[in-house]
Amino acid sequence: MNWVDSSSTSADCQFWTINGRFAGQRMTGVQRYAHEIVNALDRILAEQPDLAARIKFELLVPPGAQHVPTALSRIRIRSSSFGSGHFWDQIVLRRNRRAGVLSLGNFGPVAIRNHILCIHDANTFITPDSYSRAFRLGYKTLLPLVARTARRIATVSAFSAKMLTTYGISRPEQMFIAPNGHEHALRWNAKAAAPALAAKLARPFVILLGSKARHKNTQIVLGQATALDRAGIDIAVVGSAAGIFSKQAELVDRPNVHQLGYVTDDDLAALYARAICLAFPSTTEGFGIPLLEAMALGCPVVSSTAASLREVGGDAAVYVDPGDGENWAEAIVGLAGNSNLRAELTAKGRRQARLFSWNKSAEIYLGEILKVSGFPIAPDHSPASI
Repeated sequence: MNWVDSSSTSADCQFWTINGRFAGQRMTGVQRYAHEIVNALDRILAEQPDLAARIKFELLVPPGAQHVPTALSRIRIRSSSFGSGHFWDQIVLRRNRRAGVLSLGNFGPVAIRNHILCIHDANTFITPDSYSRAFRLGYKTLLPLVARTARRIATVSAFSAKMLTTYGISRPEQMFIAPNGHEHALRWNAKAAAPALAAKLARPFVILLGSKARHKNTQIVLGQATALDRAGIDIAVVGSAAGIFSKQAELVDRPNVHQLGYVTDDDLAALYARAICLAFPSTTEGFGIPLLEAMALGCPVVSSTAASLREVGGDAAVYVDPGDGENWAEAIVGLAGNSNLRAELTAKGRRQARLFSWNKSAEIYLGEILKVSGFPIAPDHSPASI
């Protein structure tokens, strides 16, 4: 597979720095994205020596980073000696960068010549009340500035691209789409889940990802706890709210609501294997990677109709208006009593998940990097744009 146009005779090599600030952060969807794109870039470079001779990467990480990718063979890892947070982006990374910078986690250095930046969503602008005052102030102040000076802006869905344009964060001609992938979920091992987890859930249950962020809209499902209890269905609330989220009302105190807190990826795989469905009632999402993870593992999905979620779920989910609590209960109870529909959604979900690949998105980034670096690109690898 040729990436650079065969008519090119240049022997130049471009050195790019990958912004490794994500490696020092707690693993959420944004950090997962960065890890998987870096791993996929490394795999492609290992398989394509001609490409690896043209583009070389260094992953620069903050001191003490705990989540550095460990299986890289072509991408060099270097740790800086000081700095953290936005200071690290703007001072340390800026001083230590190579010819170009790839930032995969929303932020990066301002006003450098060759910067490709991924902004995952415009949620702080769409639903500011979901976030603490300090968090949203940082985003609203710094994000447009970084985006305005970046050479190219990536995002993860057509919906996110539209919102970033609507709120004046980025220009349409500046953007391209590189979605999330699903393959990481296939590495999770349900057999390695904590044995005590199964004991907590004796009845059929639906998975709800717990967050006090307003746009996650968990209360719409929790408000149906009594109706679900009458149908013999429990709600397994997985995860806990991060400090950036505004304080919301406490979870519904019902006997069929089980607050499981943090669980490992293997635990989550075991839950998906047993659940009636994943309930995903968000009012806005830049992408919605839990849909892909559930579908990849054969778990049916009941999803909100909002934002990017139809774009991700296609025809492989049951959709409900995010504000209609009774319909959420009806959809879950109906799915619990219809084994044929569950089997159909499982099959469709696995097919839908395969449409989203980390390797495909890494290839999109490589096309953009080659273009920014000035290399002629083979026609079958022309960069994607919106």
